[in-house]
Amino acid sequence: MSSYYDQVSEAAEYLRGKAGRVPDVAVVLGSGLGELASRVTNARTIPYTDIPHWPPSGVIGHAGKLVLGELCGKHVAVLAGRAHYYEGHPLLRATFSIRVMGRLGVKTVILTNAAGGINTSFDSGALMVIDDHINLFGTNPLIGPNDERFGPRFPDMTDAYSKRLRALADKVAGERGIELAHGIYAALHGPSYETPAEIRFLRTIGADAVGMSTAPETIVARHMGMEVLALSCITNMAAGVLDEPLNHAEVMETAARVKDQFIALLEGTIHGM
Repeated sequence: MSSYYDQVSEAAEYLRGKAGRVPDVAVVLGSGLGELASRVTNARTIPYTDIPHWPPSGVIGHAGKLVLGELCGKHVAVLAGRAHYYEGHPLLRATFSIRVMGRLGVKTVILTNAAGGINTSFDSGALMVIDDHINLFGTNPLIGPNDERFGPRFPDMTDAYSKRLRALADKVAGERGIELAHGIYAALHGPSYETPAEIRFLRTIGADAVGMSTAPETIVARHMGMEVLALSCITNMAAGVLDEPLNHAEVMETAARVKDQFIALLEGTIHGM
């Protein structure tokens, strides 16, 4: 049986043959945010099921395909959908795509997600740059034997989210008239939405938004020395903020409503890299 490193390397070699060159940036698209993939030119679309060892994404709003091509003057790898821990994937599998991007030679990753708003100054549809995260998954994708070919045993997470790229996102937002918030992202594994009591706890410990992804991917990307920018679309207010139930349909509807601004922010940021 092949090792995890060998499986990552096999997937990377498969994509190297398709890409022609190392992408300048990889972009992971969260729930309802997949339209950016259709804007890639000279595109080569690869279903996740075609990539060796790559886990499927079975959540509504995640297309489950990798698009290689050009966007805003850069060579890009756009991941339309991600695998989630709550789907039953071990974190080694849920972060497999980031490992492959790193092994392919990608140095910069943009992670996007749909998140619940905890900060009461946010409105549904707000866009937020993640300045830092609180990992409440109860586990970590680096648990287990460390393969030094990926990175060090104890990676530093002081600057998990690149100051340079956060400043670039702010510059793009200012130029394009996009209102952009900053905040702390709390990562819980789901799949149930949080209770009002849990949201009060998260607010107390400093979280501005909550979601079910991104933190494990960031940990793995930083383990491999990749620069990370993460953007949340606040698609709903978290439990107890408003007196109404939560549902995934609202997430999709809000993402669709703000997609033009979100795409403009992503494209401007990619262009400025």
